[in-house]
Amino acid sequence: MELNVIWFILLTVLFIGFFFLEGFDYGVGVLLPFLGKNDLERRILINTIGPVWDGNEVWMVTAGGAMFAAFPHVYATLFSGFYLALFLMLAALIVRGVGFEFRSKETSSRWRSSWDWLIFTGSLIPAILWGVTVTNLIQGVPVDAKMHYVGSFFDLLSVYTLIGGVAFLAVFVFHGAVYLSLKTEGNMVNRSRQAALGVGVAAALAVLALVGLTYLKTDLFSSLAAGIALWAAVLTFVAAFALVVLRRFAGAFALSGVTILLTTVAFFLGLFPRLIVSSLNPAWSLTIYNASSSPYTLKLMTVAAFLLVPVVLAYQIWTYWVFRRRVSGKNLEY
Repeated sequence: MELNVIWFILLTVLFIGFFFLEGFDYGVGVLLPFLGKNDLERRILINTIGPVWDGNEVWMVTAGGAMFAAFPHVYATLFSGFYLALFLMLAALIVRGVGFEFRSKETSSRWRSSWDWLIFTGSLIPAILWGVTVTNLIQGVPVDAKMHYVGSFFDLLSVYTLIGGVAFLAVFVFHGAVYLSLKTEGNMVNRSRQAALGVGVAAALAVLALVGLTYLKTDLFSSLAAGIALWAAVLTFVAAFALVVLRRFAGAFALSGVTILLTTVAFFLGLFPRLIVSSLNPAWSLTIYNASSSPYTLKLMTVAAFLLVPVVLAYQIWTYWVFRRRVSGKNLEY
């Protein structure tokens, strides 16, 4: 198999890991001000992701590093063309991280409530912007023959990409609500289930709208495998929702994760061998061939990846195993 293809697959795997893990992470952050009725309950919600949220973000950093090493032209075009969107995302993530660390530094209810809403905002914005970004990549953005983005921030916003943002947000919040059903106790489980059911209906409508617009606005369905993966994602989401109704939360969480996996695979399969589609001229699209590093660089990075990625996986699995138990008020120290 060509190294260019191997790195395309590895990039897909990294984004699958990121969206799966950070997806429920964002979902918990968005639900924080609504499910937590008092400070103790909000602390419980934060502690369900407290030991893992920063590790989840490592997948995004790794994916960015892999893109820079393997496909530097894509990295350059993406980070210049999507500069304002990515700046907003970065600012939101900084505020979110600071919120986790600072909210309990003071006992003032106003202090803590302010940070809770900042955590909400810092989770909401990236969740939406990732959907906008992914849909833009396959719909096409104004990239010229020199691989330069020649549009503006507002060229990234359309009905299709905004629906993509809403769909990603809704699925992530559903994923987070199901996660909370597994990680909390008592009445919080019931509240999380109700949140999952409510958000699940909105997510189902948004996902169906996304699939329909993807058929109309992109060529994703020209790839049979991509089309099958996207429709399979719809079916697994419906199955996950049904399991929430039946209170089978472990299965629902697994299936919501599979939904995220299949959606990511569908969009990457629809892109292949492209990484950014040019809306000006399809021949100007950035692909795994015209935007890649030299063969020697890819070879070195492949060796490094196969040595280090298993270590990262092992550490993250160990972390989730250590912090696998449900979180309740008795676990918190004042």
